[in-house]
Amino acid sequence: MLPHKFRWAMLLAASCIFYMYFIPKYILILFLTIIIDYVAGIYIEKYPQYGKRLLILSIVSNVSILMFFKYFNFFAINLNELADKLNWNYSMSLLAIILPIGLSFHTFQAMSYTIEVYRGNQKAERHFGIYALYVMYYPQLVAGPIERPQNVLHQFHTENKFNYEMFRHGLLLMLWGFFKKLVIADRLAYYVGPVFDHPSDYEGISILIAAVFFSFQIFCDFSGYSDIAIGASQIMGIRLMKNFDRPYSSRSIAEFWTRWHISLSTWFKDYLYIPLGGNRVPKIKWYRNLIIVFLISGFWHGASWTFIIWGALHAVYQIFGTATKNPRELINKKLGIARSSWLYNFLQVSITFMLVTLAWIFFRAETVSKAILMVKAAVLGIPNYIISLKEGSYLWLEPLILKLNYKVEMIDLLVLFLAIGILEGVHYLKKNYDVRTMFFTKPLLFRWGVYVFFIFYILFFGMFHSSAEFIYFQF
Repeated sequence: MLPHKFRWAMLLAASCIFYMYFIPKYILILFLTIIIDYVAGIYIEKYPQYGKRLLILSIVSNVSILMFFKYFNFFAINLNELADKLNWNYSMSLLAIILPIGLSFHTFQAMSYTIEVYRGNQKAERHFGIYALYVMYYPQLVAGPIERPQNVLHQFHTENKFNYEMFRHGLLLMLWGFFKKLVIADRLAYYVGPVFDHPSDYEGISILIAAVFFSFQIFCDFSGYSDIAIGASQIMGIRLMKNFDRPYSSRSIAEFWTRWHISLSTWFKDYLYIPLGGNRVPKIKWYRNLIIVFLISGFWHGASWTFIIWGALHAVYQIFGTATKNPRELINKKLGIARSSWLYNFLQVSITFMLVTLAWIFFRAETVSKAILMVKAAVLGIPNYIISLKEGSYLWLEPLILKLNYKVEMIDLLVLFLAIGILEGVHYLKKNYDVRTMFFTKPLLFRWGVYVFFIFYILFFGMFHSSAEFIYFQF
C-alpha cells in the first residue's frame, strides 16, 4: 500500500528490527561495514587509479571484523595449546563474545559489492538507504542466498506492481520450505543429535544411520530456509537466486558443488578460484587452487578443525576424481559398463552421496576425536548391518528408540520416511519435468487438495516444540 519511494525505508526498518531481535547492539557492527563499503564503492568508481587500494581497504575491514568475532578465540585456543606443548610461558585470554548472527553471509555479500564495482560490473550505489537494504535485506540476511549487487540492487529501485502469480508461487515455495524444515529436518534432528553428541553410547549401525539422516537433515534445513527466504522475497516481487538444485543426485563431487549452496560456491569460484588461475594453470597449481578454496570454505563455515577437515576432504575428493578419471574410464570400458547406463549413473550417484555423507560427519561432530570415532564405528558396523538385513531383523533400529514407546517411535519413523519419500519423489519429477508448470495445469480441486495435505502434514507432524535452530544461522 505504500508509495514506491517509501518502500525501501519500510524494508530497511523491518530488516533492522529482524536483525536486532537477536542482540540489538550488534546492528552497530553491521552499520559500520555498510558505511565503509558504501563510501569505498563511490570512491572506487570516482578515483579508479586508487581503486585497488580502496578495494583492499574495504576487504580488510570486512575480513577483520569477521576474524575478530568468529576466529579470535579459535586462534587463541590453538596458540595456547601450542605454547603449552613447547613449554612456553605464554597464555592468551579468551573473549566472552557471541558471534553476530549471519556474519559470514552479509560480510561476503558486502564484499561482492565492492569487488563488482572495482571490476566495472556494477555502478556504485549513491542511495545510502538502498545500499544498506542490499546488505540487510531480511529474507536472506542471516543465511543467504549470498546475492550479487547486479541481481538485487536494481530490483529495489524498480517499482513492483502486485503480481498474483509471483505471490502464489512465493507462498507455495515457503510452504515447501516449511515442510522440509519442520517435518523432515527437525524430526531428523531428534535422532541425529543424541548420536553425534554421545557417539560412544551407540553401535556402528546407529552411527551409520545417523550420518545418513544428517545428510538429509542439513539439506532440508538449509534448502528449506532458502526456499522460505526466496519465497518471502518473491511475494514482494523481488527475485533471489536459486541456492539448491537436487545436490544428492550429483554424479561427482565437482557436480555436487554446482548444486549445493550455489550462492557460496559461485562466490568462491568468481572471487577466489578464478583469480588464482582456476583450472587454466598447470595441474599441480590447479590442485593447489582447489585445496586453498576448499580449506577457506571449510574455515568460513566455522572456527573449528572439524570444518577445516571437512573442506580438506572435499578438496581430496576433487583431486582424486580428476587424477583417476582416465583409469576409471578404462576400467569401465573393460567391464563393459556404458556411461549412459542406469547402473553407471546409479553407482556414480551412490558413491558421491557416500563421500558427501562421510564428510558431513566431520561437519556435524563436536570434535575431531568424536568424528574419527564415528567414522571407525560406522565402517566397522557395515558387516553387522548387512547380516541384520539378511536375517530380516529390525534390531539395528533399536538404539534409535531413545527410551520412547516402541509403537509411537515406529509411527514417527513412518511419518518421517513418508516425508522423505515425498521429497525424493518431487526431486525425481524435477529431473525430467518442470514441476511447477505441470502442477498448475492440474484441476483446481487437485491443487487445493495438495495445498491442504501439506498444510495439515506440517501442522500435525511438524516439530514445533523442537529447539533446533536453522543450522546455518551459526555461520
